[in-house]
Amino acid sequence: MALERQPARSGRRQGIDGLVERVNAIVCAIARPSLTQLALRIGLAVPFWRSGINKWDGFLQLNDVAVLLFSSEFKLHLPGGPYAFPAPDAMAFATGSAEILLPILLVLGLATRLAASGLLVMTLVVQLTVPDGWPVHVTWAAMALGIMAWGPGRVSLDHLIERCKG
Repeated sequence: MALERQPARSGRRQGIDGLVERVNAIVCAIARPSLTQLALRIGLAVPFWRSGINKWDGFLQLNDVAVLLFSSEFKLHLPGGPYAFPAPDAMAFATGSAEILLPILLVLGLATRLAASGLLVMTLVVQLTVPDGWPVHVTWAAMALGIMAWGPGRVSLDHLIERCKG
């Protein structure tokens, strides 16, 4: 009787293994590396772009709210602090500029690792400014690190430039 059960279990095991293999094949077909890398780039670009676009009234014209945030609202939460941001006008301009430029580079896949590195640094500063936002900041950091580690993928200007070189 024990011998009869064993083949049934093996048959069920093979059926489960086959199902798992089919599901994995479907997932691999959907989550192509280049599509995943593009999704990471766009996913990281969007929150920074949205923040940056709200800091400007026109070309190279920061709005008053952006400067006010850096001069009175935003503080760096470091030991012994919080501390005010140094040079709030310059910080607002640099941040607003980076929040526009770096997401554009990411979406285009141009200087991608550099852009992701810049957004990782910005994420760290945002974490020091808004410590309670760590769950979102960890997500941004993970996306930036993934882009830095695996690059922009085939759907990028970096890839096109590299192909033209070689």
